[in-house]
Amino acid sequence: MRKIAFYTLGCKVNQADTASMEGIFRASGYEVVPFGEPADVYLVNTCVVTNTGQRKSRQIINRAVRHNPLSLVVVTGCYPQTAPEEVRAIEGVDIIIGNQERGRIVELVNEALEHKRTEILDNVQQMTVDTKFEELGVGTETDKTRAFLKIQEGCNQYCTYCIIPFARGPLRSRSLESIREEVGKLVAAGYKEVVLIGIHLGCYGKELAKEGKHVTLYDAVKAALSVEGVQRVRLGSLESVEVEPRLLQLMAEEPRLQRHLHLPLQSGCDKILRAMHRPYDTKRFTELVNEIRAQVPDVAITTDVIVGFPGETEEDFATTLEFAKQCGFAKMHIFPYSKRKGTPAAEMPEQVDEAVKSERAARLAKVDEELHQQMLQSTVGKVEEVLFEQPVDDEHMEGLCGPYLRVVVPGTKELANTIAKVKITGVKEDFLLGELN
Repeated sequence: MRKIAFYTLGCKVNQADTASMEGIFRASGYEVVPFGEPADVYLVNTCVVTNTGQRKSRQIINRAVRHNPLSLVVVTGCYPQTAPEEVRAIEGVDIIIGNQERGRIVELVNEALEHKRTEILDNVQQMTVDTKFEELGVGTETDKTRAFLKIQEGCNQYCTYCIIPFARGPLRSRSLESIREEVGKLVAAGYKEVVLIGIHLGCYGKELAKEGKHVTLYDAVKAALSVEGVQRVRLGSLESVEVEPRLLQLMAEEPRLQRHLHLPLQSGCDKILRAMHRPYDTKRFTELVNEIRAQVPDVAITTDVIVGFPGETEEDFATTLEFAKQCGFAKMHIFPYSKRKGTPAAEMPEQVDEAVKSERAARLAKVDEELHQQMLQSTVGKVEEVLFEQPVDDEHMEGLCGPYLRVVVPGTKELANTIAKVKITGVKEDFLLGELN
């Protein structure tokens, strides 16, 4: 039995892609082993969202080559998609594949192993508006309680700081039939929660309109919920301007659809939002957040914020700081702006000093901590359904409730991968304390 080891860098979509590839190799008779162990094949699924991500990808590729010079090294994902010549130049790489045609990966690996190829096998495909969603099956071999199902790929937004449209290609969507089929597999494998994810999730189905198919994310969620036995469905990150009223109504009425939305803000200053090429201003974002809370009062809204974008003055940052407070986010993921080669923002004047970025990130983090504690305190006294994941120690279990908050209760590992009602009794640091109800 041949052995293969995987290493995944970057986002949840990359993790889902790796899980799919693991499933394909297992079905073909391969044994999946940890990355540090001897293997016939090492596969690195790369990330280029930042220069740091690209640098780390190169480091891991070189580590794979050093593990065993006689092993086959496969590089896939966003790095070969955006810089195939650069990846081909790394000594020891045998196969490169981008973000398409990964369904052929076993075929390509077997060919390389059997024919002892001396030249690099380059299978990076250029993606066009006619490129279809590659409906890879989900991976079900894991000890996790939550599964990530990629239902959408690509992005047409072209924010000025982002390389992803070049790495992932144009919009494309998994069919509703495939969503139902894959969710069914996950339920049969014992998963209690399915997280629907994508590169531009809120645009699910948009490109299908030219084929006369009028489906949206609402239809995708309904398809997932229609599967017998599915207990929880959660949404990945999506743009505020793409949250449909009927999706909110479904969230308000359907207890299995978790009350959590991750809506990237990126900046609370209109000048910076325009420079970023974001599809809203702060007035529109505020209106949308208010509409969401009017329909789903107990929803948790989390976000991403970039600080130190080119041209961001101290006054601009102060505006973002105040706007974040007004929005009352449950959690903010804060990123100092990272210059990404190949994007318009990297060439913009008035690049912000690294020390200033760090200082601003620290100040926003204090606001984030205050808002997060307010969210935690507002949950005390409520009863939440918790999906238990892992033990904290011999006497306590940790899990995740609907609003994407961590909950710890007295209990043993027998609670793992079960859902139970929990009375929230208090707060400790950044998680909730509770008792089984």
